[in-house]
Amino acid sequence: MNHLEARIESLEAKVAFQDETIDILNDELKAHQQQMAKMRRQMELLGEKFREVQSSSTMMPQEQEPPPPHY
Repeated sequence: MNHLEARIESLEAKVAFQDETIDILNDELKAHQQQMAKMRRQMELLGEKFREVQSSSTMMPQEQEPPPPHY
């Protein structure tokens, strides 16, 4: 039984290590998901601001600009 007990203890130690590793990876995954959500929101806000600037721009496209006076 001594050999069997040693194997069981070894397996229990491996399971404990795996549980700890899974918990660490889960925490990292949560942090990455939160960071990605924040970055996604920032990209949405930048896109909205870009569209606002494009729509409110008073500049004419280059093709529609009149030629300079010296022509």
